[in-house]
Amino acid sequence: MITALSLILAFQLVGEILSRALDLPLPGPVVGLCLLVAACILRPTLAARLRPTAQGLLSHLSLFFVPAGVGVVAHWPVLRDHGIGLALAIMGSTLLAIAAGALTFQAVARWTGAVDPSALKGRSND
Repeated sequence: MITALSLILAFQLVGEILSRALDLPLPGPVVGLCLLVAACILRPTLAARLRPTAQGLLSHLSLFFVPAGVGVVAHWPVLRDHGIGLALAIMGSTLLAIAAGALTFQAVARWTGAVDPSALKGRSND
């Protein structure tokens, strides 16, 4: 188990180094995860070796949220004073992100010719 955890963390470290050294727009853990997936595809024995440890981590994934919960409790006075504003900001930014994603999808669909532009507006060509 220690060896498997060390391998997983080593991939994360390599991803972090590559991300920073190459100034990639991806976070280091994402780069490391991509490298880990590629390594597991190229070497199925690696995947078999990491599987029990990875499943153990996933079965206790909720423990990784404990620090966030402690942070919420530690900043309770801030949440009490500014909670409504924070909630509105979170909801508003979520709606804006969904709208931006939908509009971007429509624009890319038009530019690539994947969809008839009039179909996106709900009109028919009849």
